[in-house]
Amino acid sequence: MDTASVPAQHGTAVSRDAVADVIASLRTSAPLVHCLTNVVVSQFTANVLLAAGAAPAMVHSAEEAGALARVAGGVLVNLGTMTSVTAAAMRVAVTEAAGAGRPWVLDPVAVGPLPWRTELARELLESAPPAVVRGNASEILALDGGTGGRGVDSTDAPEAALAAAGALARRYGCAVAVSGPEDVLTDGTRVVRLANGHPLLTLVTGTGCSLGALVAACTAVTGDALLAATAATGLLTVAAEDAATRSAGPGTFAVALIDALYELSPERLTEALHLR
Repeated sequence: MDTASVPAQHGTAVSRDAVADVIASLRTSAPLVHCLTNVVVSQFTANVLLAAGAAPAMVHSAEEAGALARVAGGVLVNLGTMTSVTAAAMRVAVTEAAGAGRPWVLDPVAVGPLPWRTELARELLESAPPAVVRGNASEILALDGGTGGRGVDSTDAPEAALAAAGALARRYGCAVAVSGPEDVLTDGTRVVRLANGHPLLTLVTGTGCSLGALVAACTAVTGDALLAATAATGLLTVAAEDAATRSAGPGTFAVALIDALYELSPERLTEALHLR
């Protein structure tokens, strides 16, 4: 995929227009996104990617993960329901993606209280730094030496993880996106805050994991990892606001979110984005 189709920004704040350009480029190029993700969210994640304009692939075998990672526009590694088999595939995918110059995204689901996945997350970070780490505040704090949250749930606010996110970003040369009521994102120098979204996002399994996949998709069309993470976060959270207006509850919201992602134009995104 053409990772130069959207120019990277250096030393400047991420702008609404730049975010809109990333989404427009995503829909024009339809990058292949290789998702090593958890079994709970695979179908929902694939539908989110399709609605946003990307092409999903869900391959979890070590025998094939490397070959797909070499040709994908972006790779997602989500630790949600790891097994020994999928952990081996993740190691191969990260190594091959890095060797081919393909960006990969780490979603460190439930790191901290679960030692095995925490060790694997740190191993992957050290082996080939990702373009973006995306998680909740407790997960980001855990990667920086904290204890983590309650399973997959955060017990910390995003702003409380900003220092840890900045430290991780500088250590690994990546962007870190901390999800919450107000999303906080940094590349260790710049800081972006997004205040879009809706509480129904927390009542549908897979929305956070799907955001990781959208981040991977956006890294395929811009070399600026912070911009990619901001664009993906803005896309999902603004679509959530639109979906909530026509939903009766979590069930209809899940379906409406897919429709809203499909319908959301770069222009609407620019208008609705609460970015600072």
